[in-house]
Amino acid sequence: MKYSKEDKPERAAAGAGGSRAVPVALVVIVLCAFSFYLGGIYSTGRSLLDSIQPAPALLTLATSGGQQDTAVAITRSSNKAVVFPECPADLQDYTPCTDPSRWRKYGNYRLSFMERHCPPAPERRECLVPPPKGYKPPIRWPKSKDQCWYRNVPYDWINSQKSNQHWLVKDGDRFRFPGGGTMFPNGVGAYVDAMAALVPGMRDGTVRTALDTGCGVASWGGDLLARGILALSLAPRDNHEAQVQFALERGIPAVLGIISTQRLPFPSASFDMAHCSRCLIPWTEFGGLYLLEINRVLRPGGFWVLSGPPINYENRWHGWNTTVQAQKADFDRLKKMLSAMCFKLYNMKGDIAVWQKSADASCYDKLTPVTTPAKCDDSVDPDAAWYVPMRACVTPPSAKYKKLALNAAPKWPQRLAVAPERVNLVPGGSAASFKQDDARWKARTKHYKALLPALGSDKIRNVMDMNTVYGGFAASLIKDPVWVMNVVSSYGPNSLGVVYDRGLIGASHDWCEAFSTYPRTYDLLHLDGLFTAESHRCETKFVLLEMDRILRPTGYAIIRDSTYFLDSVATIAKGVRWSCEKRDPENKTDKDKILICQKKLWAGKQ
Repeated sequence: MKYSKEDKPERAAAGAGGSRAVPVALVVIVLCAFSFYLGGIYSTGRSLLDSIQPAPALLTLATSGGQQDTAVAITRSSNKAVVFPECPADLQDYTPCTDPSRWRKYGNYRLSFMERHCPPAPERRECLVPPPKGYKPPIRWPKSKDQCWYRNVPYDWINSQKSNQHWLVKDGDRFRFPGGGTMFPNGVGAYVDAMAALVPGMRDGTVRTALDTGCGVASWGGDLLARGILALSLAPRDNHEAQVQFALERGIPAVLGIISTQRLPFPSASFDMAHCSRCLIPWTEFGGLYLLEINRVLRPGGFWVLSGPPINYENRWHGWNTTVQAQKADFDRLKKMLSAMCFKLYNMKGDIAVWQKSADASCYDKLTPVTTPAKCDDSVDPDAAWYVPMRACVTPPSAKYKKLALNAAPKWPQRLAVAPERVNLVPGGSAASFKQDDARWKARTKHYKALLPALGSDKIRNVMDMNTVYGGFAASLIKDPVWVMNVVSSYGPNSLGVVYDRGLIGASHDWCEAFSTYPRTYDLLHLDGLFTAESHRCETKFVLLEMDRILRPTGYAIIRDSTYFLDSVATIAKGVRWSCEKRDPENKTDKDKILICQKKLWAGKQ
């Protein structure tokens, strides 16, 4: 029998015992059933929200791309792991978003086909990238700076085509790197000595971070490490095949990238120095657009160093397949463009020329929206760098930052511990929160080393902090024989400027996509709350497959997150052939847990 809304008050007012017996009984039954339902939910560790909508970590894993169409549902209570198939052997160096097999789909304009072009969801591979035949754990740092196993990077193109330049030499079962290069026939050490004589700031801690565009095998960046300068080497995936891979195999910071149509994945005023040694970038073309990108990422007062055409054209033009008149005209255009961008010629000798970006506001005051180059309008965010088209304009240094200029910033290593002014751009950021973050990461890293003794030893060299804020984990490892790639989410607070202000390096990235690096390039991956932060956007299995792609065999992952997500991660990790252990955090009251995993070394069946 149904009652209308008008009937209910009358029934309540009647108060007849017999008439209330049936409704009361129904209420008791409903309450008991609901209590039993809640008990079932909480006994499995699920929340009430999980019963309403699928939890982010409950995944259905299926193979694609012509592989078996099997699907396995993964829940927190399931211990059944998905077994991912091996990728074909010809994908041993698979770089999903810079894949040469897909370049024909994109235009040739300004080599934009070499930029990031990630495969659409139906084309994403769900397989494990195999190591090359004969792969073995890399030579340990610091010996690795000068040599690597041939079978780990089995490519002879540079060795055969540029043998006279001594980039690398095949020697039995390994490659050796004598430190040669197109512009430094006497060795990279002599080349950097000559450069440091022109830029005294390279010797006293003023210059700490550097960007090497068109890096070759990263000999320049490798030499700077011993001088206290942290260089990030940049090169596209091209017919040299393995420039960046050689760098990372040796333990030298590097990333795949090209200056083309999109901004580099760095905020403004990041680097103290930028360098090009005959990197073949046409700096004077397209209205100086590539120089404007260097201008954006270079700190006020920072240095841009160029060797190769058209520098020293009077003596070098014979070997450049050009004429002295053409090179002189190119040099004059270069000087004019840099002057218009508020650079001044700082020093020049032989094959090396150095320009310095002005920190003087009066120069930038001369720029307007109609000058060449133009002054950027207020709608242009100089720090936005993830899939943002380059703009042919200059953003003047902000007047509110007094210590952003190179000559005003603390010298290295003091700058590591000083709260940068840009910390206030981070939501909730302050000098106090910066200090607290530093102390917290010192305690956490001490605990990590107790759980993973390899951390801090020569077994771990290339480290990635996959979702940092201030770079605290990297700062806590500064005395260890490691370098850290600090990654800041392109969808979170943009704190990467703080990382660079501290004298560290990093990049913006979206972990729903593949990172711009080769397979097997990191010894340790660290995640702090990444799955909690990104589970609403990124599918966990693809994040784990990408981690497996870039992690070296026998390498480690430290995953710090809630138990809710770690249980699912541990299950999927079995499918990527990792062995994992869940451990308690350093603070027993912390609700998060730590999952420490190690990737197995396996040989491809194909």
